[in-house]
Amino acid sequence: MTFLADILLGLGAIAAAIYCFVLSRKLSKLKGLDQDLGSAIAILSRQVDEMTRVLSSAQDTANTSATDLKDKTEVAANIADRLELMIAALQDLPETEVEADAQFLAEAAAAKPDANIFVRNASRKASQ
Repeated sequence: MTFLADILLGLGAIAAAIYCFVLSRKLSKLKGLDQDLGSAIAILSRQVDEMTRVLSSAQDTANTSATDLKDKTEVAANIADRLELMIAALQDLPETEVEADAQFLAEAAAAKPDANIFVRNASRKASQ
């Protein structure tokens, strides 16, 4: 019976040795993973810092562009208002060209009644 107990005790010791060996390997892998994980965290932290710097630079550029666009829009609105005033002022002018053509025709008809006179029609556009 003591022999059987010694065999079982030896098998238990061998099983414990195998268990300790497996546990040792798992711990060494965990230690390596911890070092790799630490370096990965450091790299990610650096990348986050770089992205934060790039994002703040992009925000500054966007703010500058928005300010420039706002200024240019205000200038364009002022110019549009001035153009509207100029167009309104032009609509109030009398049609001097039509009156000048009519006066020329009347003078020409009085001077030479059988002469052919070609006068540009003011109502027609130049592109036609």
